[in-house]
Amino acid sequence: MSLAAKSELLSTTLRDLGSVLVAYSGGTDSAYLAYAAYQVLGDNMLAVIADSPSLPRAELAAALAFTTQHNIPTHILHTDELENPDYQRNDSHRCFYCKDELFTQMEQTRIARNFHHIAYGMNLDDRGDFRPGQQAATQHHAVAPLVTAQLTKSEIRTLAREAGLSLADKPASACLSSRIEYGRDVTRENLSQVEQAEEALHALGFLQVRVRHHGDLARIEIARTDLPRALSLETLDRITAALKPLGFLYITLDTQGYRSGSMNDVLPASAIQPATR
Repeated sequence: MSLAAKSELLSTTLRDLGSVLVAYSGGTDSAYLAYAAYQVLGDNMLAVIADSPSLPRAELAAALAFTTQHNIPTHILHTDELENPDYQRNDSHRCFYCKDELFTQMEQTRIARNFHHIAYGMNLDDRGDFRPGQQAATQHHAVAPLVTAQLTKSEIRTLAREAGLSLADKPASACLSSRIEYGRDVTRENLSQVEQAEEALHALGFLQVRVRHHGDLARIEIARTDLPRALSLETLDRITAALKPLGFLYITLDTQGYRSGSMNDVLPASAIQPATR
């Protein structure tokens, strides 16, 4: 199927929904879905973004700036997943409990505002990954219009680029909790440590980064194309000076560079069984 045909299928799918709440994170996939839904449905759609300590302030500001720029109706939900012991203990199903909280609140909003459906930004490439949040979406009957339209991540970026959207090439992002090693409690303190550490690395000119929190140790992942610059003694000293005051005793640079979901590398098969509410 051509990209033009997939785009038309997406429009048809959204039109058939009638009205929809879009789970909006500010990433390219959910942003393009919100944009496309607004083009088709107008005020019969609402972009819903979850605000909590696991969302960087810079990401929230950028997400709201995007919807403001394109006049997309937006609603902020203040979610409380950090108060859930199942979420706090940070096992392999942490994301399930986060998305369960999100979709539970979205369902309440959907009913209160008389919308027909909830949609989220899963794309065709996401289906093979370990993503417990998809289980929560299924349990809450959230639909995935980008999958229905058979759109891959790269195709969504192409469509966003063709539409002139500024975030077409935005690096992938994930919640701050995904940076904390499994089994270490998620707290406001360690979320703040990660957020400040990544802001410091951005200020040093590194755009694609992750700071993985291993207690006293911060494991830094930087895009491989930037590794040569990071490996100069001067830059390493600047990184150390920026991160040690945040409470890390040891600062390490991961020689494999940035890769999405690297925390999942240590999970045994038994850890990826479906979660229960």
